[in-house]
Parts: sequence; structure tokens; C-alpha cells
Amino acid sequence: MRTRFTEAFGVEHPIVQGGMMWVGRAELVAAVANAGALGFITALTQPTPEDLVREIARTRELTDKPFGVNLTILPSITPPPYAEYRQAIIESGIKIVETAGSNPVDHLPFFKDAGIKVIHKCTSVRHAVKAERVGVDAVSIDGFECAGHPGEDDVPGLVLIPAATRRLQIPVIASGGIADARGLVAALALGADGVNMGTRFMCTVESPVAHAVKEQIVANSELDTKLIFRTLHNTARVAANAVSAEVVEIESRGAEFKDIQHLVAGARGRKVFEDGDLDAGIWTAGQCQGLIDDIPTVADLVERMVTEAESIIAGRLTSFLDDAAVRA
Repeated sequence: MRTRFTEAFGVEHPIVQGGMMWVGRAELVAAVANAGALGFITALTQPTPEDLVREIARTRELTDKPFGVNLTILPSITPPPYAEYRQAIIESGIKIVETAGSNPVDHLPFFKDAGIKVIHKCTSVRHAVKAERVGVDAVSIDGFECAGHPGEDDVPGLVLIPAATRRLQIPVIASGGIADARGLVAALALGADGVNMGTRFMCTVESPVAHAVKEQIVANSELDTKLIFRTLHNTARVAANAVSAEVVEIESRGAEFKDIQHLVAGARGRKVFEDGDLDAGIWTAGQCQGLIDDIPTVADLVERMVTEAESIIAGRLTSFLDDAAVRA
């Protein structure tokens, strides 16, 4: 399945494993790369830029295929040393970067000078158009169904993807709500050049999260997420559990961030992924968990998606044309 995305980024399949905090580590990223898709190490999962350099080297020991690094840029009282992480990426010889969060314009000249292609993750058409204008090579457009931060416009992928692709000239990666071949085919039909999956890749054998988390994703339906930080205009979609329910309840009474800060601390979410204590903190999951019913290897997942997508296109969709021809 060749698309503008596979051609431009040198991968076999139009499937991306985007950056995920505490999840985008060497074992998963290398497995994605070896399966012919594009995986991203999450830079800020590594405590220091030096640790990121080591994680990149560790990934290279596991694969000789292309992979990238995600650098999420967010406002913070004490921001990470973004310039140092950026330099670690460049000096490690990475050729693909996924940016997310704030506008990447300050980082683009450095990446471009190093011959690095940049995919920027957006949650709205206006931000995607701006990203194209400042010079990114592709955008990943996140529909409202996604895990993590879907923006504040609440536009689902069925509308957001074609709304973006009709405005942009660069490749578009569809993200949010995609977990199988049907989502891949639908995204291509809507004008995208590939798909990005987070929750689905989190629920694979090579994913570094606790097995209890994977089992819970399989058990959950599309209804088992919560939207937190809505009243703070920083909406995030997370898995439904005791902590996210408490956050929503506190917000419903009117709250400032300090009122829920102890519940949403990143260290608590990390404990969920590492220890498998599902109520230790909040953890991200998308609505597509309702479409996930197994924990395959990455290789099996990618092969299944591509094979089934080709079957849908050549079989079910083509049959509509054949039937129309017969009726004519």
C-alpha cells in the first residue's frame, strides 16, 4: 500500500505509532519499524537528553529500519531543556521527528538544517494549515476520539480528516479512533495518506506497559473513557477509572488546577503503566479501545491490518462497483 506518506518517509506501510508518554520506548518502536511501519521514541519519557541518546542507540540495536523521535512541546512553569533534547536528536542522526503541543516553528530551522523531516500533530484544521505554512513535511490530525489531548473544538475524525485534507498540500496522517484495517481504509478514503495509532499499539506484546493495562483495554468498550480538564479548557481523554471519575466530579463543582493537581500527577500515571495498578492515577486511552479485543505482537497487528485493508479495498468496495456495473 504505497501512499505519499510511505514514499516521502521511506516506510513500507502507511501506519504510524506516534509518541506516547511512558510508552514510546525502544522495544515497541523497534518492533513497529521491523514490521514496516513508523515508530517514534518519546523524547520526554527519557529523564535527560543523554538518556535519550542511549535510548536511540538501544533502538538501533534492535532494528535497522527507519524510526523517529517525538518531541512534545508544552507550556510549563519549569519546562524541560527542549533545545538540549533537540540537539540530542540531531546529533544521534535521527531523520524523522514528530512534534506536538505548541507551534514547532522555533525548532524547525535546526531540524531542517540537519535534513530531518518533521510531522506535526494537530487537533484542528487551522493549526494544520499553519503548520504547513511554517514548513513541516506532514501533519498528523487528531480527531475528537483520540487519547490524550483532542483540542477544544470536539470535531471527530469523520469530519476533521477530509476538512484537513482538502486544505493541505502536504501528506496528512489520520489519528484518533483508528485500531484496525477498517479505520485504515476509511482514513485513506477520507483523503489521508496514512494512519497514526496510539491505544492500539499500546495494547501489543512489545508495548512496555503492564499486562493488566493491556487486559483492561481489551475489556473496555468505547464508552470507558473520561474527558478531564474540560472546565480548564485543556481537555484530555483518559481511561475511565476511580481517579478520572473523581477529577470529573471535582470539576463539576468548579475547580482550579490546584484542586486536582494531586490526582493527575504524571508520576501517578506512570505507576499505572509500570505496576499495573489501574487506579493509581490517570492514564490515557482512546475510544478505539472498544474495537480492541486482543493483544497481538506488533508484527501480527501490522500484517493483519495491511492484509485486511487490501481485502476490503479489492473485495467489499470493488464489489459495489461491480454490482453497479451489472445494474447499469
